[in-house]
Amino acid sequence: MKRIQPQTTPEFREVVYTPDHWELLKKLREKAVELLKIFVDNGLNAYVHGSIARGDVWRGSDIDVFIPDTIPSYIIETILEKHGIKPYERVIIMATPSSTPKAYIILDQEERKSVSFPLLKLKPREYEFYRFGGVLGYNGILEGKRVPGVNKSLIFIDPTIKGHYELPVKGFEEYVARRLDISIETVLERERVLTRRSSIGRTGVFIKYYLASDETFEDALRELSRENSMLRRMLSTK
Repeated sequence: MKRIQPQTTPEFREVVYTPDHWELLKKLREKAVELLKIFVDNGLNAYVHGSIARGDVWRGSDIDVFIPDTIPSYIIETILEKHGIKPYERVIIMATPSSTPKAYIILDQEERKSVSFPLLKLKPREYEFYRFGGVLGYNGILEGKRVPGVNKSLIFIDPTIKGHYELPVKGFEEYVARRLDISIETVLERERVLTRRSSIGRTGVFIKYYLASDETFEDALRELSRENSMLRRMLSTK
């Protein structure tokens, strides 16, 4: 896989989307809105984040639906089941020892479509991580909105009528923080993580656990906490 390198050129660059790009964005958003709708219709907050929210999609773009609230996993899974959507895999991921553990329901073999939600209450900084990359809800997608955010190459994407403007994050951290209405600390943290990832390749995560077919996310989390003191402390203070 080609390694994504952070951009360091200190200049704005305008990108004008081709008709093919607009068509690809439309098709990806149509798929995303179908998934968002089944949760919104059940009274849940659900969002897409990443390139589909910003608009700078490519043919490998993922459809990542995120539910920020702490909801029993059976509710999410029942909603999917009612609409004939079967998980390909179910995974618990805890990125670092201090990160909130999250549930990921992978919906396809290519792992390009997923639904994720926190298994414990998110920390304020973790909400900002999503806004760093760009987050958009169901109504925003229907209205054709696009939001600013930062891609994996550490390029700030600022949507325009014709496409978007690009600006490297490095050297413009305060500007990016203001435009995204997030803390400078979040920008610096994401910059550090993504720069490290580009230099040494994909980094591992603290916990990545694949559930058995008869396991619930909550039961699996409790079982994992038996052997993990950090996770055990989190569960004891929830």
